[in-house]
Formats: sequence, structure tokens, C-alpha cells
Amino acid sequence: MLFVQKFIVRKHERGLLYKDGDFLQFLAPGTYRYFDARGRYTVERFDITKPAFEHRLTDYLLEADRAEVDRLFEVVETRSDEVALVYFNERVAAVLGPAERKLYWKGVVAIRVERFDLAQSFKLDARVAKRLVTGTDARVLSIADQAVYARVVPEGHVGLLYVDGELTDTLRSGLHAFWRYERGVNVELVDLRVKTLEVQGQEILTKDKVALRINLAATYRFVDAAKAVRAVKDPLDHLYKEIQFGLRAAVGTRTLDALLEDKTAIDREVAAHLGQRFTEIGLSVESVGVKDIILPGEMKELLGKVVEAEKAAQANVIRRREETNATRSLLNTAKVMESNAVALRLKELETLEKVTEKVGTLSVYGGLDAVLNELVRLKQ
Repeated sequence: MLFVQKFIVRKHERGLLYKDGDFLQFLAPGTYRYFDARGRYTVERFDITKPAFEHRLTDYLLEADRAEVDRLFEVVETRSDEVALVYFNERVAAVLGPAERKLYWKGVVAIRVERFDLAQSFKLDARVAKRLVTGTDARVLSIADQAVYARVVPEGHVGLLYVDGELTDTLRSGLHAFWRYERGVNVELVDLRVKTLEVQGQEILTKDKVALRINLAATYRFVDAAKAVRAVKDPLDHLYKEIQFGLRAAVGTRTLDALLEDKTAIDREVAAHLGQRFTEIGLSVESVGVKDIILPGEMKELLGKVVEAEKAAQANVIRRREETNATRSLLNTAKVMESNAVALRLKELETLEKVTEKVGTLSVYGGLDAVLNELVRLKQ
């Protein structure tokens, strides 16, 4: 018909009817006809399979037609200290922060709202945290990224929880999640396992003014991480500097000879220097050990000569001792042969055997006694 406007609202839709741009009423599914010669009526349709109602008139509708709004919509409003998690058919759809309100169409999609009181706790329980931050749904992960701060604390670590810059708690290994609203949240990880700190290239003068370069390693672990960060701004930097101080005290009060004779003295003194003071701030120094003691070039050469001279002297002493023992043995042998003719004859035969070892042909004249006499004369 001429001058009649026809509007159809389908079963999965709802409509908002306007006249001259002013809202008149909600339209349920059906067919609507209005006499309208000048096109004054318009209808805005909404697909209720997508429940979120994002509209410029939300606040107006809540105030002007609250009863109808409550009939058609799930109204979600949060207090200033409350967060709401909205589910569509048991899947996370939205997070409402404090002092927010939104409308969701009733009918096709089952809507459920879970509320969280920030005044009691801003930490999410494990069930909600896993649903928000460990799933594979990119849409849910995007929602959680805006509303939730999450951090996984690995095995062998603890997490230090800072809220608005203040250390408030120590977190054990596992997933931890917190609402971001109205507070700054941060978690710093601290490794509780034994670790090594290398202190390299320390130039130190001994008591007798010899410059040494020393490399040292220390193993440590955090016993109470929260106590350590509260006591010292940077625990590892503090440990490094204290190792330097202890090393200088251990080397500077000893001569080079004393250090070379007892290298473990440095380890013991540095460990004693560190021990109690770091235990009191939550750090345990497990061990300290010198890896290298590097001498200046000229000192290396000098010590090399000293060692060479010492070894030469030791070799000379050993040689003289062996010569003395050999002479003593010969003297004892001579005394035996002097008083024993048989022993003398055996010695002569032994000598003859050694002489004839390299002789191809031996002609004997005058008997064995003549040979022995000639040998004696030759040796003289």
C-alpha cells in the first residue's frame, strides 16, 4: 500500500522502532506496518545470536524503560570494587571492570555471570586463571590480556609479587593470575637453585708488593628471596663487591711465598668474610674457590729460575748420595775378597766374562791364570 511502511523482524532478531529519530519501543519478531507518507519511521534490527548490545542509547534505555530492558536483556552491572566475567554458553565472552554495565540479549544464547570482589582478593583462583590464560581460544586470550596479569613461576624458582611497587607476597611455582584493575601488579622471578658467580681478573698486591691477578668463583643460592631484596638493592652486585673486599684482605696480608705454599688460605678467609653477613640477608654462600693465580712475566721468570736451582741442588744431593753408596759397596766388596780367595776368584771370572762378551775369538796361552794376570796388568 502506498504510504505504508512495512518492517519485518525475524525470529532471531529484535528491533528498535524510531519515529523522527526518537526511540518509541522494542519490537519482537513479527511484521509491522505503519502509515508513513514522509518516512518518519525507522527500525534498527539486532541479531540476538550475538548477545552483546553495544548501543549509544544503553544508558537512556536503562533509565526510560527499565522494566522492558529487564525483560529483554541480561543486565550486568558491577560495583566500584567488583569485576564480572560473562559467559556465552559457558564460554568466556567478556570481562567487565569496576563500575561498568552492559546489556546482553536474552533468548538464544545462555548467559551466565561470575562476579569477583576485589575488596576481598584481586588474585584469580586456579580454575578461572587456567580458563582465561592457558587456553587456545585467541578471543579469550585477548580478553584476558587486557584484564588479567598472569605469570608462571617455574620449578626451582619463587615469584616476588609487587603491588603498586610494594613487595607483598612470595609465590611458589605454578600459574598465578591477578586482576589488573586499579593497581599495578608485577612478579619478579628469583632462581633458588645453586648458581656460580665468577670474579675475574682481580689485580691485587701481596704483602711483599708483588702484583697478582686472581680469578675466583663462588657458588651461592637464595634461602629467603624476599628478605634478600628487602635488605639489599641488588643482592648479586653486593655479593660481587664483598667477594672483592674479602679477596683483597686475604691476599694483601700475605706474602707471595705464603700464598703459594697454602693456596686454600684465600678460599677459607674469603668464605669466612662472606658467611654470616649473607646468611643474615637471606643468601647462602655455598663455596668459594680460587681458580687461577697469575704472576707478572718477570716474576714468572724469576720463580722459574728459583725452581730450576732448587731442582738442580736436589739432583746434585741425590747424585752425591748415590756415589757415596756405590763407593761404600765397593769397599765392602773389597774387604770380602781380601779375606776370601774364592770370592776373589769369582770376581775375576765375572770380570773376564764381561771382557769377553764382545770378543769374537779368544786364544789362551799359559792357562787361565795367565789370562787373569794379563787382565790385571792391562787394567793397571
